[in-house]
Amino acid sequence: MTSTTTPSTAAAALNAIEPLPTFPGLDLLSAAVLVLDGECRVCYANPAAENLLALSHRALLGRPLGSALQFGAGLQAAFANAIANNWGYTGQNIEVKREGRETLHVDCTVTPVEPPANLPPARLLVELRPIDQQLKAHREERLIEQQIANRELIRNLAHEIKNPLGGIRGAAQLLERELVDLPNAPALKEYTQVIIKEADRLQDLMQRLLSPHRPMQPGPTNIHEILERVRSLLLAEYPGGLTVRRDYDTSLPEVVADREQLIQAHLNIARNAAQAMDGQGEIVLRTRAIRQVTLAKKRYRLAIEVQIIDNGPGIPDAIREKMFYPLVSGREGGSGLGLTLAQSFIQQHQGTIECDSRPGQTRFTLCLPVEEA
Repeated sequence: MTSTTTPSTAAAALNAIEPLPTFPGLDLLSAAVLVLDGECRVCYANPAAENLLALSHRALLGRPLGSALQFGAGLQAAFANAIANNWGYTGQNIEVKREGRETLHVDCTVTPVEPPANLPPARLLVELRPIDQQLKAHREERLIEQQIANRELIRNLAHEIKNPLGGIRGAAQLLERELVDLPNAPALKEYTQVIIKEADRLQDLMQRLLSPHRPMQPGPTNIHEILERVRSLLLAEYPGGLTVRRDYDTSLPEVVADREQLIQAHLNIARNAAQAMDGQGEIVLRTRAIRQVTLAKKRYRLAIEVQIIDNGPGIPDAIREKMFYPLVSGREGGSGLGLTLAQSFIQQHQGTIECDSRPGQTRFTLCLPVEEA
């Protein structure tokens, strides 16, 4: 808890305004501002606070703040100290939860105020500044750095493994030729075939690990053509039991992208969903436009959002935080490369990929920027 004697911007505005019921000095602030009485009941909420709390001024007036916004004991203590001792408080990255909605992260300033003539009960001015977008940008930055390091490690490891594999396979072939004249050659050949097949399997795995590093081949790409290709492949692979529903915004523009990489990225995610449901369930392919969005630390006026939603069992908690790591799989027999490759391909397009999962619904959200001509 931090004490301060310097009034905040909103507090200065409150003390400077004329005693009008609308509080124009606070109405125009972009920060969410609430004025509380000595019992922490809401006396006033500016439009930004109405938006943040998803409640109107009329619904908030006279209501205890704790009934509209859930917060921890630290902030409750700050309110009590501000009222009892006239102390100011500034807190950063505080978790609060709106009524019936998701948790938000905010910077909070609590300032004791002298009540103006038109609002005698006013005792505290509370400013809330959401920082979720800032935290999201920091998480994306850390994730990109981590993925770059992971890809470099995997690339070096794959190169080191490929060379000995070639030697093992070649030696097994030579050994098989030498066994031809032996009386038990057919039985021994089974062993050499196992060596050759497993070497081929590992060679294929190494090639898939190295595949994201091939040069991109960008061109004008229609995202719905990509999704229709994915849909047809899924329905061919899981006939009868799988439903793939479309929810497209057909007004979306084309993006400049590597068509094959985008097909592979979306197919990997959708196929994982189908496998998790054993081919029995529903997958929704949804597209929307999003505006004024920051992706990979760059601001774009327009981006395309693709959501792949399934009604399967959800992603296990044990792997949810590391599901994009290579060789991590929640399915027996899975290679653990599908999501890794999907994330790598989307990041090469300066996009982002996120996941929200619970039993009954898993939603992957992919965002791709639309570059201006």
